[in-house]
Amino acid sequence: MKQFLLLFLISFTMFGQSEYPQDYFRHPLDIPLVLSGTFGELRSTHFHGGLDIKTQQRQGLKVYAAAEGYISRIKISHFGYGKAIYITHPNGYTTVYGHLQKFSKRLEDYIKQCQYDRESFEVEVFPHSEELLIEPDEVIAYSGNTGSSGGPHVHFEIRDNQERPLNPLLFGMEVKDSKPPHVSGVFAYPKDENATINGKNKRVPLRLIPQKTGDYAVETIEAYGNVGFGVISFDKLDYAPNNNGVSNIQTFFNGNKSLEIDFKRISFDETKHIKRMVDYEYFKSNKAKIQKLFIETNNPLSIYKDAYDNGYVHIKDSTSSVYKMRIRDFHGNESWVVVPINGKLETIERDSILDLSKKSFVSSNKATKLTAGNYTVDFYQNTLYDDSYIDFKVSSDTVFLGDDTIAMQKNFYINYDLSNYKAEHQDKLYIARYYGNYWKPYYVSTSRKANVLTAKTKSLGTFALATDNEPPKITPTNFHDKKWISNYRYLKLKIEDELTGISKYRATVNGKWILMEYDYKTNTLVHDFNDNVVKDTKNEFKLIVTDNVGNSSTFEATFFRK
Repeated sequence: MKQFLLLFLISFTMFGQSEYPQDYFRHPLDIPLVLSGTFGELRSTHFHGGLDIKTQQRQGLKVYAAAEGYISRIKISHFGYGKAIYITHPNGYTTVYGHLQKFSKRLEDYIKQCQYDRESFEVEVFPHSEELLIEPDEVIAYSGNTGSSGGPHVHFEIRDNQERPLNPLLFGMEVKDSKPPHVSGVFAYPKDENATINGKNKRVPLRLIPQKTGDYAVETIEAYGNVGFGVISFDKLDYAPNNNGVSNIQTFFNGNKSLEIDFKRISFDETKHIKRMVDYEYFKSNKAKIQKLFIETNNPLSIYKDAYDNGYVHIKDSTSSVYKMRIRDFHGNESWVVVPINGKLETIERDSILDLSKKSFVSSNKATKLTAGNYTVDFYQNTLYDDSYIDFKVSSDTVFLGDDTIAMQKNFYINYDLSNYKAEHQDKLYIARYYGNYWKPYYVSTSRKANVLTAKTKSLGTFALATDNEPPKITPTNFHDKKWISNYRYLKLKIEDELTGISKYRATVNGKWILMEYDYKTNTLVHDFNDNVVKDTKNEFKLIVTDNVGNSSTFEATFFRK
């Protein structure tokens, strides 16, 4: 322990947290480094905190420790990173490896003991610094597709000593990238009601003109007042067709730097505020992310630098100006966008005035409560980024809260008074969100206290009271009652619940708990007989599965093994 701490202190002093050692970390696979996701990439609800490394559509590839250290955390969950390992290194950094199929034998033995001790597939443990030491180039796991992954890959992170993810490419890992970023859209935004773009006081798409040089120009615009700009851009690496995130964006107004966005380090505390950086309404309506090149109120992101007037530019009447964007990937490939501007004060062309008398005002800086019928909707302080008017009405057991085009910082709460329902019917009720072509109900995380049902969500929309009386379905897939399965390594079943989803499950053999790994993407439960807990010839198997309103199903069968 003393030797490890001494090495930690020496390395920390040498490298510091403002420098990035170039030859310290290796990449975690022994195949070429090809990425399906880059650091800082814009996801629906967060910035991507690491690299997604392609595994050639395969699972089971060896995953190596990036450097020596000790296992400081192991987490297994149904969602998120699935099976994940965290290694703390003597230089103060921590590496993270996610979506793993399984761990190396000694780590697998360690975590399975924890799972059996706790009688839970989902576990999170924090071994002490001398418990699971890791050697350089040690195989720690095998690549997989666990958790919320969309296909086989390894999610890899490097975090500083404050648990803030850094771009792993800063540490000398090489990825082939010879292509400049691509720009597919440019937009202009008025800052206030007095600003205009092409005579309009709203977001305006600008006509993009690709240049022979690979850069872009925009058709000259006429504008006046305080204006901001936005861009849709992405990067493509060599050997991969994916649309990846860019690394840096700089803006200039008449030759002076206006703003810089640098995707070098992103804190987990702020990653949810991606909703403030992108045009959320446009994203929800068009499925494309406009990166706003200006900083609005209630935007706590630390990725901005050199922000003059928060990235807005002031355009005067009868003047000519030039706004430029410089968009770069990590390897220095860059694309420029040039926006010529003629200053012109003109009468604002406004859309029809919205009738706000039928909408409900929700404050961004203080709590707001909306009440109608049996519903109460609570927006606590700082739930919204901006003061907003929301369509709010109640019809019978349905509450309408407009469209999901207003970004939320945190959950709001929908409460329904169940007093009109008989006590024996209340347990199976939940609040569902309705959307899609078939107006299908989707379960919203719901709890009940006394006669009040409460759902929490970050999405506006249409919600209604719903009932789930259907228990989960359990189907064995590789055995049946009274079957001999001596030559089988795995016991497999499918579990499904159409309305509210699976909440928990418990499996036993001869009354003893057994570990069954759950993959929600395939609805499968799997027990590995190599766990060596099933030792009898005749075995009584029992599985209880419960959904999110408490409906349970029980499956029992007898199987035999030699």
